Amino acid sequence: MLLTQILQPGCIKAPLKSKNKEEVIEELINILADHGLLSDRAQALEAVMARENTRSTGIGSGIAIPHGKCPAAKELVMSIGIANDPVEFDSIDRKPVNIVILLVSPPDQTGPHIQALARISRLMLDAQFKSQLEKATSPEQVYSLISSKESE
Repeated sequence: MLLTQILQPGCIKAPLKSKNKEEVIEELINILADHGLLSDRAQALEAVMARENTRSTGIGSGIAIPHGKCPAAKELVMSIGIANDPVEFDSIDRKPVNIVILLVSPPDQTGPHIQALARISRLMLDAQFKSQLEKATSPEQVYSLISSKESE
C-alpha cells in the first residue's frame, strides 16, 4: 500500500494553526470533511477522540497517528498536519509532536487501516525523510516528499 493512494494533496495542512492535541485532531478532521471524505464530521471526531482517550497515539519521536473507525468514512481516508511549534500529545516518550497523521476508516475495513499504520511507521523510521517532513512549509512540499519517498 502506498500512502499516496490514500492521501489527497488537499488533505495536508502545513503549517497547522492549532496549538493543542484536541484542536489539531479537529483541524485535520475538518480538512477531510471539507473535501467530502466524511459523511459526518462529528461522528468521525468522536471516533478519533474516543480512541485517543483510550491511549495516546503519540508514538514518540515527534510523531502522532490519531485514528478511529466509524461509518462516516466510506473508505480509509487520511490527513496530515505539520506543526511549526511542537504540540503536546501525551506521547509515549513524553515529547511534543511536529508530525500528525490522522486516519479514519469504516468499522469493517481493518486490513487497509493496519496496512496504512504499518506503512507510516516504516516511512518514519527514515530519519532524513522525517526531518525533511518536519521542515516542510507547504502542503505541496509534504505531498512531494511522500510521493518521492514512495517511488524509491
